[in-house]
Amino acid sequence: MNTTFDEELYLTSKTGRELYHKYAEQLPIIDYHCHLQPSEIYENKEFEDLGEMWLKGDHYKWRAMRTFGIDEKYITGDAGYHDKYLAFASILPKLAGNPIYIWCALELKRYFGIDEALSDKNAEEIYQRTKAMISREHMTRRWCMEHSNVKLVSTTEDPVDDLRYHIALKKEKMFSRVVTAFRPDKAMFLLQDTFSDYLDRLSDVSGVSVISFKTMLDALEARLRFFQETTGTTVSDDGIPHFTWADYTEAEIEAVFEKARKKQPVSDHEKDQYQSAFLYEMGRRYSRTGYVMQLHIGTYLDANTAGVARTGHSTGFDCTDDQCSVTSVGELLNRLTMAGELPKTILYPLDGSKIETWAILAAGFCDNGVKAKVQLGAPWWFNDQAYGIQRQFEACASLYPVSLSVGMLTDSRSFISYPRHELYRRVLCNYLGELVDRGEYFSGEEALKQVIEDVCFNNANEFFGFHVDRK
Repeated sequence: MNTTFDEELYLTSKTGRELYHKYAEQLPIIDYHCHLQPSEIYENKEFEDLGEMWLKGDHYKWRAMRTFGIDEKYITGDAGYHDKYLAFASILPKLAGNPIYIWCALELKRYFGIDEALSDKNAEEIYQRTKAMISREHMTRRWCMEHSNVKLVSTTEDPVDDLRYHIALKKEKMFSRVVTAFRPDKAMFLLQDTFSDYLDRLSDVSGVSVISFKTMLDALEARLRFFQETTGTTVSDDGIPHFTWADYTEAEIEAVFEKARKKQPVSDHEKDQYQSAFLYEMGRRYSRTGYVMQLHIGTYLDANTAGVARTGHSTGFDCTDDQCSVTSVGELLNRLTMAGELPKTILYPLDGSKIETWAILAAGFCDNGVKAKVQLGAPWWFNDQAYGIQRQFEACASLYPVSLSVGMLTDSRSFISYPRHELYRRVLCNYLGELVDRGEYFSGEEALKQVIEDVCFNNANEFFGFHVDRK
């Protein structure tokens, strides 16, 4: 039985192994969506230890630790990173079949050269080895990015952010280019208690007095242009956990906006009308400013309200929902198409069981000479593991060409999560190799080389207009 990391991980096809090692393994990374903090990239501090690298902000690991009954003190509590690391190491051997097990193995191998399995028996020894190497190699945030051959990352910021760290980073000589994604969710979630106060902040930073739905859109468009002028970004990102298309008139939306601005009750139907208008109008503005619209679809936010009350939002208590219908998103795309203002769009459905339906929807809105204008995004969040990636390839290749995909992203808060790109590339090459081995693909090696390079690097570079040099 193998007891060390295997370099042929997921490469069960001989052809797949050859394709991966020959064409995919050394390609640089474009990580076009993540949640790294630009302040951390700018400050570029050396990591304290492996505990900080692994457990600071990683809700995947936090969820897993809670399933084993580990005290919250060692998860999001006040225990030190050494103790949190030991608590996590004690459960890692029990995560058979879980992507966290493979992610950790890849990270130990790629950043520390460690190929042995971590457990409570060797946890302290590995802790000391990695801590010494962090100090010896001066493992900073940027070190991790350069070590992983990351050519570009896109963080995610709110429209009211002043982008001070992005401005400062532009003056730095760095291996990795850093842009940002425009995330206007707080202007769409009008039922939140903070909605009106947020619009006051938007007024202040944009210089546009937000007194109506129309002026709010003007303020957001001003910030869209500021983001683009400041970082050169073309990336937007909208989260739509619950979205039901509802027809509306301009007068109705202005009335709903005024009620929310005054912190008056808004009905469910009015909320649906407002969100329909918001997404439609933002889509038009993405189109006219050259942004790509990313729609993250179907999150059941804060499912465990007691857990959220104890530890805060985005700490591992979000789940998957199936209430955001293909029909509603389809109507949004349809209205934008009829207006001649459908931007390039990427759909990220969180409910992986319906992935084929979303692939069909995406293909139905590709036109006007733009390659892959609307496409299915990489398997997201609970699906960004080998099974979810393989399932998407197998389920959707017959419905939307895999070769047009913009490939993988980390969607992560961790500076050592880039091996997720490696995992994706391994599964991709093995999938293609199996097609060859079964006789389902016989266009030759050169054609497959192009597919691999496109999916792993070229497509994202072209689709977003990043103009990143691959060398």
